[in-house]
Amino acid sequence: MMIKDKNIIYKDTEYMEIVKDIISNEMVLEMKQYRQHFNTTCFDHCLFVSYNLYLICKKHKLDYRSAARAGLVHDLFLYDWRKREDGRKGLHAFTHPKTSYENAKKIFTPNKIEKDIILKHMWPVTPIPPRYIESFLITYVDKYFACIENSIENNKHKKFQMLNIVTNKRVQKQGWIISAFQ
Repeated sequence: MMIKDKNIIYKDTEYMEIVKDIISNEMVLEMKQYRQHFNTTCFDHCLFVSYNLYLICKKHKLDYRSAARAGLVHDLFLYDWRKREDGRKGLHAFTHPKTSYENAKKIFTPNKIEKDIILKHMWPVTPIPPRYIESFLITYVDKYFACIENSIENNKHKKFQMLNIVTNKRVQKQGWIISAFQ
């Protein structure tokens, strides 16, 4: 089961030790000012993705340290992506991984896995596929949380309630899909 509880995340001392220099950085904290999906801030979205990616990678003996750190800054773009701004070229979905990577480099020196995670987290929207398993996994964790964050708001509307009920029943029947990430 994916974790979306900040109290649990902040109490995980090993995780917090890994990301302490990033999570307290002013630029990262600035993500709290921007909405990512409905009422979820960019900061919270990145925190949830980072922590769950960390847990998955740790369980499967992958580079959980790089996963946690890169996950926390994978959407470090610092603008309202819903508003068109002068000087910002291209569509957000295609351009923000590079912007996030450039901003991450101002905070720490990403290793090759962290770089790949940040730059490829939007695959298959971005054309070059992930090189590492950790990079591949973030594509799923990121999309999972994007769906959850969108469906929480959409659940307030009757037309989406039935869709969520049907989807939840299918996911329960196909439990192996979720359990693969646990």
